[in-house]
Amino acid sequence: MKRSALVAGSIVAASSLVLAGCGSKATESESANAESCVDTSGDTIKVGALNSLSGTMAISEVTVRNAIDLAVEEINADGGVLGKQIELIGEDGASEPTVFAEKAEKLISSDCVAAVFGGWTSSSRKAMLPVFESNNALLYYPVQYEGLESSPNIFYTGATTNQQIVPALDYLKEKGVKSLYLVGSDYVFPQTANRIIKAYAEANGIEIKGEDYTPLGSTDFSTIVNKIRTADADAVFNTLNGDSNVAFFREYKNVGLTAEQMPVVSVSIAEEEVGGIGVENIEGQLTAWNYYETVDNPVNKEFVKAYKAKFGADKPTSDPMEAAYVSVYLWKNTVEKANSFDVAAIQENAGGVTFDAPEGKVTIDGENHHITKTARIGEIRPDGLIYTIWESPGPITPDPYLKSYPWAAGLSN
Repeated sequence: MKRSALVAGSIVAASSLVLAGCGSKATESESANAESCVDTSGDTIKVGALNSLSGTMAISEVTVRNAIDLAVEEINADGGVLGKQIELIGEDGASEPTVFAEKAEKLISSDCVAAVFGGWTSSSRKAMLPVFESNNALLYYPVQYEGLESSPNIFYTGATTNQQIVPALDYLKEKGVKSLYLVGSDYVFPQTANRIIKAYAEANGIEIKGEDYTPLGSTDFSTIVNKIRTADADAVFNTLNGDSNVAFFREYKNVGLTAEQMPVVSVSIAEEEVGGIGVENIEGQLTAWNYYETVDNPVNKEFVKAYKAKFGADKPTSDPMEAAYVSVYLWKNTVEKANSFDVAAIQENAGGVTFDAPEGKVTIDGENHHITKTARIGEIRPDGLIYTIWESPGPITPDPYLKSYPWAAGLSN
């Protein structure tokens, strides 16, 4: 299938994207009454930022930390939260799930933060989840993920599957894709995402011509890329994470594969990663996200201006860091609605809380702690930025368990 067929014109979004039902209600934590050490007596309130500033995921997560810093700075300049200035305590997850769990425990139990913002890989989130539930603390997780999860102690401000992967598959199907090759990192998100992709493919007459995984941080893609070339699929669905994408796309180009003959759709490559990969290695390829620096609205223009003023004119904005920025504001807005930093009060008041985000207006679903998101397919252009070539008609209701899709029955078992 030719690359031009994928990007020519826009398509009418399936009504199921916008009308997707809610996921299941967040489960009750047995430790809802865990004692908190959060101190609200002074004129400051502590929150934590937990991101990989070292290791294979640093290529992606440093910009997320920057976005959290920017949101805190803006909120403090505007008077803080309930009259208190935010004191941000940062930790390095070092691209290791066990380190994320250890640092989360420190932030909650020793630093006594009111909330933590961070995580990227699903392995890091899965490692942190029991820490937050056992301590009855709050994590705001900013990255798209594989769905099939909800927790009363996590707010998911990145996309769930029906807001990113399913729209991407619908887009490919509309453009005539009949076969896919799946390549991903060897951990929770790619494996689960590909189970969902295979279920969709079976129900929609799409052939899976191959499926390969490689450890996070892998740099040798000669065998996998040659298998992809031989398979001759219509497109590749890429769930690689971190700096493995650099090696993958360089090898993809080295063997002569192009976006025109076999396009790659990526769900973990944003503007920050494009620079690391080298735009000459990835120009013309596709991404599926909810936000790009090029989104054309007044809120985003101010956001991009503020980010570049703080971190440098050459620093792009991207989906995960925008979702992290949004998460701090959603926490602020929920605290102010509840008039309390108390976890139970925040959980009780979260439903319906909104924020006019750079990606467009988002709203918290009080049942599953995900937020509404607009789906966008983007194309990487020579300037290193990603431009929307299709978007959903409006924000998509989160459906983390894919309950509104008959083909997904049994996936959450």
